[in-house]
Amino acid sequence: MELFHRLWRRRRVVAAVFLTTVALTVVALIVLPVRYLAIGSVIVAEQEPGISNVSAAWAQKIGDPADLESQLLVIRSPRVMRLAMAAPGVIDAVLQECRQKASGLLSGSSASCDKLKSDSAALIDYVQNRYGIAAAGRSRVINISYQSGIAEVAYTLANALTTAFLDDQRTAGSSSREVATSWLWQELKQLDAELREADAKIQTFRRNKGLMRGANAPISSERLTSISQQLSVAEAARADAAARLQEIKEGQARGSSSSAPAVLSSRAIADLKQQLTVISTQVASATSVLGPRHPSLVALTREQALIQQRLADEVGSIAASAQKAFDANDTLVVSLKKQLEAIKAEVGSATSDEASIESMVRGAEIKRQQYSDLYKRASELETERRVLLGSTRLVSLAEMPTKPFFPKKIPFLAAGLTLASLLSVAAALLLDRLDPRAEAEPQEPQPTTAPTAQSIVAATDAAPAAIVDAPPIAPAEIVAGAPKPMLSAVTGVPVLARLPRLLNALPASPIGAILKGGTEMSLRRALQLATHDDAVQAALEQLKSGLRMSQSNGRRRILVTSSGPAQGKTFATLALAQNLAADGHRVLAVEWDLLHPTFASALSLQPGPGLLAVLHSEAHPQAAVVRTAIPNLDVIAAGGTATDALDLLMSNAAVDLLSWSRGYDVVLIDGPLPSDPAGARIMACQVDDVLICMKEGSSSLGRALAATNAIRAAGGKISGFALTMVKAESCSDLKPEAIPDHQFARAV
Repeated sequence: MELFHRLWRRRRVVAAVFLTTVALTVVALIVLPVRYLAIGSVIVAEQEPGISNVSAAWAQKIGDPADLESQLLVIRSPRVMRLAMAAPGVIDAVLQECRQKASGLLSGSSASCDKLKSDSAALIDYVQNRYGIAAAGRSRVINISYQSGIAEVAYTLANALTTAFLDDQRTAGSSSREVATSWLWQELKQLDAELREADAKIQTFRRNKGLMRGANAPISSERLTSISQQLSVAEAARADAAARLQEIKEGQARGSSSSAPAVLSSRAIADLKQQLTVISTQVASATSVLGPRHPSLVALTREQALIQQRLADEVGSIAASAQKAFDANDTLVVSLKKQLEAIKAEVGSATSDEASIESMVRGAEIKRQQYSDLYKRASELETERRVLLGSTRLVSLAEMPTKPFFPKKIPFLAAGLTLASLLSVAAALLLDRLDPRAEAEPQEPQPTTAPTAQSIVAATDAAPAAIVDAPPIAPAEIVAGAPKPMLSAVTGVPVLARLPRLLNALPASPIGAILKGGTEMSLRRALQLATHDDAVQAALEQLKSGLRMSQSNGRRRILVTSSGPAQGKTFATLALAQNLAADGHRVLAVEWDLLHPTFASALSLQPGPGLLAVLHSEAHPQAAVVRTAIPNLDVIAAGGTATDALDLLMSNAAVDLLSWSRGYDVVLIDGPLPSDPAGARIMACQVDDVLICMKEGSSSLGRALAATNAIRAAGGKISGFALTMVKAESCSDLKPEAIPDHQFARAV
C-alpha cells in the first residue's frame, strides 16, 4: 500500500514517462526498417548409399564429414559465397537491397552499391554480414538464413547459398568418377572402332571363300545337306517312274496292258473299262435275240470297237507319260550328282580356309568381351555419379517470407509497454527517494470536469437525502470521428448492409420449436420468405444504396463471393437479383460456383444447357439463359459440377460470356471462394465490383482479411461487406457505410 501511495503522489511522472516510452516505441516501430528472414536447411554426415563405413583412421586422414564445424566453415568460405553470387539474379537482388537501404532514413552512399557489381570482395563482405549459418541445436541440421528488408531478396539469397553448397558437395564427390567415366568412354570408342574393322575383314574373307554361316551351320555345309536330300528324293522318284514304266511295258507285251496296276490307277482307264463291260453285256444280249445285221446290234458293235480303241489310246498315253517322268527324274539325278561332287570339294577346302582366320576370330572375341566389361563398368560409374548426393542432404529450401522477422508488432508493442511500465515506476520511485520533501507538500486540487452520468449516479447513492441537480444526459450521436466496426477497421472495406436471419412460421409446440431450431432452412424456402420480409427488403435497399445502384450510369457486373463456405453468398445473390428485378432493372444471375451448384434446386429450373455447356463452347450463352417467374430476372445455372474449374475460367468462352452479358443492366455472378485458386481470384479482375458476404458470428477477421487481400492482389475492386444471418436485435446497431467516392468512381 505504501508503494501505491508513493506512485500516486508521482502519478504525473509515471504518466509522462509511460506515455513518452510508449510514443518512442511506436516511433521506433514505424521508423525501424522491416527485416524479413528466409531460412533453408541441410543435414550432413548421412551415409552415402553403396559406400562402406569409413574407419576412424581414414576419417581422421580425410576429414570426418560429420564434423559440423568444418561444414559451417565450408559454407562461410568465400569460394562457396562466390558460387552462390554467380547464380542468376543474385547480384541484381543484392543491388536492389543495397539501393533500398541507401534510400532509407539511415541512408548511406549509393556509390557503394554500384561498387558491389564490379568488386567481388566487397560483394562477399556485404552479404556475409547478413547471412546466418548455424547448427540447429544438437542435431546435424544446419540452417542457412538471410535477413533483408525485401522478402524476395531474402528468399533468393538464402536459396542461392543453399543450392551452391549442395552443388559444391555433389561436384566434389563426383569429380573422380567423372574423370574415370570419361577415360572409359574414350577407350570404349577406340575399342569399338577396332572391333568394327576386324569384323569387316572377317566377313569379307568368309564372303569371298564361301564361309558365311547359315541358320545352323556354314552355308556350304547347309548346301551340301540340301543337295544330298534333293538327290535322295530325285533317285526315289526315278526308281518309282522306272517301276511304273516297266510294269506298263510288260503288260503291253502280254497284250493285257489295261490290267496293269499303273494303268488301273488312272480314273479314265477305270471309266472306259466300265463302259466297255456295259457295252459288251448289251452286245451279248442283243446277239442272242437279234440277227447279225440288225441295226441295233451293228451300232452296239461299233460303239464297243470305239471304246476299245479309246482304251488302247489311253494306255499308250499313260505309257508315254511314265517314260517322260522317268527321263526327267533321271536327268535331275545326274545334275544333282554333279552338284554334290562340286559342293563336296568346296566343303573340303572350307576347313582349311576357316583355320586360316581362326586367330583373327579369336582376337575379335577377346576384344568383344573386353568391350562388354568396359561398357558395364562405365555405366556403373556414370550411374554412381548421377545418383551421388554427397555427405550433405537437402532438408528444405527457403520459403518466401510473408511476415516480417523484425520488428514484430505485437511482441514489440508488448515489450514497449512492459519497458514503459518499468521505467515509469522506476522514475517515480527514484524521484520520490531523491526528493522526500514531496511527502509534506499538499496535494494539488484536482481540476473540475463536467459531470457525467456515472458521477451523478454515484453522488445520488452516496447522499440519498440530498437533492442533486444533475445536468441532463444527451443521447450519444454518431459523429464523423466515431470508430468504425472492427471488420472495416481491419480490412479497410465498408460494411454495406446486414441481412437479418429469416425465421420459419411459429411451431405449434415447444418440441416443434426445438426441432425447427435444429434444422436449416432450404434456400428455396428462404427466398420465398425474403420477398415478404420487411427487414430483409430494408436491408436489400440499404445494400443497393451502399452499392450506389441508382447513381450508376452504365452496366454493372458484380461478383458476389464470401470469406468461407456456408456464408449466405448464394442467398444474397438471388435475393438482391429479385429486388433489383422488382425495381425494373434487367438482371442476369450467373451461377459461377461450379463446385457447389444450387440455382437449379433453389429456383426449380428445368434441366437444360448451363454454364458448363457455354464454357465448353457447346452452347451459346443465349441458349443457357432461363427466364424465371419473376419479370426482368434471367439466370444461367451451372448445369453440373466441374473439377477443371481453373481451365474453364481462363478460357475464351468465359471472356465471351462476360462480354455478351453487358446487354443486361445488372449482372450478378455467384462466384467461388477467394481461397480457391480457380475461383474469385480469376474473376475479380474481370468484373466491376466485388461484394463479400460474411455470416455474422462464424467468420474470423483473419479469414476476411485474407479474402480481401486475395481479391486486391488479383486486381479486383471490393465494394464492401454484406453481413448475413444477423440477429434481429443487432441489425440496427450499425448503419451501413457507403462506398467512398473515389472507389465508386473506379468501379463505374
